[in-house]
Amino acid sequence: MADATFDDGREAPLNLGALGAEDLEIIASLAQDAVFPVTEISWRPAERRFALLLNRFRWEDKDAAEQRGRPYERVQSVLVVDQVLSVASQGVDRKDRDLILSLLSLSFEPGSDGDGHIVLTLAGDGAIRLAVEAVEVTLRDVTRPYQAPSGQAPLHET
Repeated sequence: MADATFDDGREAPLNLGALGAEDLEIIASLAQDAVFPVTEISWRPAERRFALLLNRFRWEDKDAAEQRGRPYERVQSVLVVDQVLSVASQGVDRKDRDLILSLLSLSFEPGSDGDGHIVLTLAGDGAIRLAVEAVEVTLRDVTRPYQAPSGQAPLHET
């Protein structure tokens, strides 16, 4: 059995799960540069669930858009982290209802026995740190893709 590739996704909505650090890297690459309003952060301690409604750049479609000369796309996606024990943040003012955040990276810092921390690094020195019992993350597209408002692909310095 071969690993999945970006081409396998084509026009189908994403619905991916991560049950380990390697799986999380795939979700992280697809969620990189997603933007979301602070109002779309949900932490439900009783359910041990943390969720974000993201406006995700469709990295899996970037090459096809360039080859066909069509606009880049974004799509609304739900990022859910289960088995969350606690949430801490830095540089995120939940009282600023107009605040828009940008996700730079998503990583796992392992603990001693499968537990650890999932860290969402945000632009502008912000971060959200989730203490987790285990890596259990899903990323699911919930709308049809739409033209990226900026018309540009996110650019990263190498």
